[in-house]
Amino acid sequence: MLKIAYHPIYKHHLPDGHRFPMLKYDLLPKQLLHEGTCEPVNFFEPEIPNDKYIVAAHDPEYFYDLLNIKIPPKEARKIGFPLTEDLVERERIIADGTLKGCEYAQEHGIAMNIAGGTHHAYTNRGEAFCMLNDQAIGARYLQAKGLAKKILIVDLDVHQGNGTAEIFQNDASVFTFSMHGASNYPFKKEQSDLDIPLEKGTDDARYLSILKETLPKLIEQEKPDFIFYLSGVDVIETDKLGTLGMTIEGCKQRDAFVLETCYKLQIPVQCSMGGGYSPDIKTIVDAHANTFRLAQQIYF
Repeated sequence: MLKIAYHPIYKHHLPDGHRFPMLKYDLLPKQLLHEGTCEPVNFFEPEIPNDKYIVAAHDPEYFYDLLNIKIPPKEARKIGFPLTEDLVERERIIADGTLKGCEYAQEHGIAMNIAGGTHHAYTNRGEAFCMLNDQAIGARYLQAKGLAKKILIVDLDVHQGNGTAEIFQNDASVFTFSMHGASNYPFKKEQSDLDIPLEKGTDDARYLSILKETLPKLIEQEKPDFIFYLSGVDVIETDKLGTLGMTIEGCKQRDAFVLETCYKLQIPVQCSMGGGYSPDIKTIVDAHANTFRLAQQIYF
């Protein structure tokens, strides 16, 4: 059975006019239920996780400053959200959705998180709507539990996974792969184990050709026993914060290739949603929903 992390706290209240489309976290599960892709039994409600798994990926001083809302104003501004206790609780619960998703993925082959993909969170700081790096925390969880020896993080958000790259820069057991817009934020990139920067306007054919050439070889080379997939839909041409030229169908084909590859090779995969900032919320929800539709079709 497909297990999906969702909690009402995912839809956090933001000031009017804020550019982050928080509404998608409310609409996406409703859409999946409405169309019959999912049933209530598919969803599980994450909780506050044990802090030891968070500080395995993040500097304890940074985490406790975050808990106590003591992040310096200059650093807090980089996060992009008004910093509140509710927001920090939300981040911790999202991380737990990914932690529990790791175990569900090992049981069922795949697990999803309606939110997550917070790949701009560094060891000791947050930025760009990210405070706690859910998939990095998940990787540390798998390591602590002895559930995976080699982990591959496949980050296909339009923005480089700079925080993820920094967290694992000295850890050979976690391979970080980021395929992103070359001219997109972050403008100062970190060094992933494999970075593929894409030119402005990269279309479906070019994108999919590169991905299909790269991913199977990478899996053969690294032989991971667990994969994290960050399936950001900000690669589509209508995205306000992206520079690529993909269609929703091309984005769907991207997800299909990644998930089919994991399925055929029987490598457990945990999926977090990442970014999506098209002007029409329907576009964002439909693009994200495709990932869940494909998971059901391929695995179940």
